[in-house]
Amino acid sequence: MLGLGDAVLLIVASVVGSGIFFTPARVAALLPDAGLIALAWTVGALLSLAGAFANAELGAMFPRAGGDYVYLREGLHPAAGFLVGWLSFFVIYAGTIAALAVVFAEALAVPLGLSRRGIVALAAAVIAAGSLIHLRSTRLAAVVNNGTSLAKLAALLAFVVVGPIVGTGSYAPWLEATPVDLASGGAGAPPPVDLVWRFGQALSPILFSYLGWNASVYVASEIRDPVRNVPRSLFLGLGLCAVLYLAVNAVYLYALPPAALANAGDAGAAAARGLFGEAGARWVSAFVLVSVLGTLNATLLVGPRIVYAMSLDGHFVSRAGRVHAGFRTPGVAIGVQALVSIGLVVFLETFPRALDFTVFGIVLATCGDVVALFALRRRHPLRTRPFRARGHPWVPGIYLLANLAVGVAIAMARPREAWTTLGLLGLGLLLYAAVFARADARGAGGR
Repeated sequence: MLGLGDAVLLIVASVVGSGIFFTPARVAALLPDAGLIALAWTVGALLSLAGAFANAELGAMFPRAGGDYVYLREGLHPAAGFLVGWLSFFVIYAGTIAALAVVFAEALAVPLGLSRRGIVALAAAVIAAGSLIHLRSTRLAAVVNNGTSLAKLAALLAFVVVGPIVGTGSYAPWLEATPVDLASGGAGAPPPVDLVWRFGQALSPILFSYLGWNASVYVASEIRDPVRNVPRSLFLGLGLCAVLYLAVNAVYLYALPPAALANAGDAGAAAARGLFGEAGARWVSAFVLVSVLGTLNATLLVGPRIVYAMSLDGHFVSRAGRVHAGFRTPGVAIGVQALVSIGLVVFLETFPRALDFTVFGIVLATCGDVVALFALRRRHPLRTRPFRARGHPWVPGIYLLANLAVGVAIAMARPREAWTTLGLLGLGLLLYAAVFARADARGAGGR
């Protein structure tokens, strides 16, 4: 069983991956002002916190494996649960695993002299090795996860503390302009309407960087005292990541002006190069590999629990609901996830463009959670709720509207990826109607 500390570190490992290194450049390109950049990251943290309130209530009500799948099944309809489970497993988790494995392999391509086939083979091997660890023991996977999480925290804290003390930088970006200057359309500033649009677009990569803050709800059945520890893990894990993200961005803007940050690509390496020279950049690049590997490990832990929960309800291959007799882990579900993820690596080869539509898919799943929360409050007002979402209905309502706005912005900026995600949802709906709907109707009639 996993303790509270394990659950918190699972969230840290899931959240702190490649996002904090590669998304700040895009945010700075959209918001060329230090104050607005800090405001956007703060808003992203607050939106994620609003989502944590909703997930804490749902997770305490349904402390078992499955997460979104369980919430939408119980709150809306078995079809809604099936669709979000389908989307989470085949798009969000398998796609993310494939992308992280390829990023890891590509980073080692030059020093190891790997060809494109070699990169694909290494990425597949990383997925297979990680899956074997998770098959052998949830406890072993947690130990690996805790180790990589603590390494991330130590390295980022050292970067935040040592950077401004030892490195060469400037606080000028924080003093040259303010959000008020930009909002009023001052010299060199975008018009107010364009600024609002840019701010909304900037929230997309920021929310992507916060993805994983709800990782503990998917393994609730394996957490000790889940009714108490799942909500606590959400707030502790997300709060730790939010503070860390704001501090890291402050150091980025100390090391680089917004214009340089916008063109940095890997913000961590660029900032380290500015603060400590080329040697510092090499150390940060190595740390990025550890960070990606840690996030990959955490993602491998979460994904199979979705298929496991679906199979127990007859919504997936029945064997996926079996627990390995010796290891007490969902072995078949872990194997299915590994095969799907490796298949994506083989067919996509490079960093999957399909990862763009995972953000749109996650927005859809997140909106579904909030709708399920509202539905359960209306249909079962007297049901025991060990934790109640604060500020209901306003806080979850604002969170829902904000995610819908981000979804619209993504659909307008990347229509192909959005339509691909919707197409996969349509395929899942057809599969549900053809295979599972009749059995669910019989089950509902028998209750």
